[in-house]
Amino acid sequence: MSSLAELQPLIPPPAISLWPPAPGWWVLLALLPALAWGLWRLRHLLPKRAAEQTPEQPLDPVRQEALAELARLPKPYDGAPAGAWLQQINALLKRLCRNHYPNAHSHTLNGRQWLAFLDNRCPAAGLTRWMVLVEGAYKPECKLDDKAIAGLNHSVETWIRKHV
Repeated sequence: MSSLAELQPLIPPPAISLWPPAPGWWVLLALLPALAWGLWRLRHLLPKRAAEQTPEQPLDPVRQEALAELARLPKPYDGAPAGAWLQQINALLKRLCRNHYPNAHSHTLNGRQWLAFLDNRCPAAGLTRWMVLVEGAYKPECKLDDKAIAGLNHSVETWIRKHV
């Protein structure tokens, strides 16, 4: 049979050369500059990040005055009746609407229509959830807790700042 002496010696593998590269590498090398140019162009087409946006525009004098008047209104903390405060907020909002939307006749609206009108002008304020704004002025001894007062005040402030 066969003996170990009859076996052929092992053939060493051929040396692998790094040059010239295989044809696939030449294609990749040709596409790299095109890819780099495409990414450079793409960064101009993508929208800017939120941090790079311009800061909020300063408020016009009417809105600043309305915010100052809202801050001056005495808030009914500690269980004080809130009816007068709610009436003053409604009056302030109606004056603003009469000035900003003269043809809408918003000063004639009341109840849910009034809150819907306000929410259509600034949905971010979410004034439709504050039904007490329109009903509280007519309820004797309407009282609000401190959290509700702060929330309503914040919503009205948001509406004054952002209504269109």
